Amino acid sequence: MVAKYVLKQSKNGKFFFNLHAVNGQIILSSEMYEAKASALNGVESVRKNGPLEARFDKLDGKDGSSYFTLKATNGQVIGRSEMYSSRVARDNGIASVMKNAADAALDDQSAAAA
Repeated sequence: MVAKYVLKQSKNGKFFFNLHAVNGQIILSSEMYEAKASALNGVESVRKNGPLEARFDKLDGKDGSSYFTLKATNGQVIGRSEMYSSRVARDNGIASVMKNAADAALDDQSAAAA
């Protein structure tokens, strides 16, 4: 298996993508985009910013769980993680995004939903 971006279209017609690690686990989820082209730009932004540790914000939820966001050069959040049970797990998630973001394949599943 390889790391990949899976691009999908939601029931309301918006587009989003998830970055899957080699093991198939989702390690980053995008926001919802009005247009497919915008979602593809989001993938390119993750490819560019994902390998840069300075682009990640390490955050803690109200319930004590940990998560991270990935920001573009302009400071806009382009993806966020799931909630992790510990900061170590969150940091491992960041490391996985950094390792996989630049070279992950694109699996466009949006055509099937259109």
